[in-house]
Amino acid sequence: MNRPLVAIKVLHTAVWGFFVACIVLIPAAALAGRLDLALVLIGLVALEVVVLAFNAWRCPLTPIAARYTEERQDNFDIYLPLWLARYNKQVFGSMFVLGLLVTVVQWFTGAR
Repeated sequence: MNRPLVAIKVLHTAVWGFFVACIVLIPAAALAGRLDLALVLIGLVALEVVVLAFNAWRCPLTPIAARYTEERQDNFDIYLPLWLARYNKQVFGSMFVLGLLVTVVQWFTGAR
């Protein structure tokens, strides 16, 4: 068992889960009229996007995990199915944009 790699994968999966929860909750908060919460969640995800942008669109944990294995499949550094790790940015990026749109619509239709 490669304990450092397991630890990194657990941490990476937990961080990923946190941001997925934020993305899923954005439109739910907006539709519930909690635009304040939606904006906080948008801000958190936007910070994640900035971090990814400054790291060539990779999680900063990926190069750390790479030190402990020669494997380079899309899910070598996280506990996700291969297909989800491969299309993670497309799936959750689209959901984030949808959440942004729902929030903007709610903002302009008076859900404040």
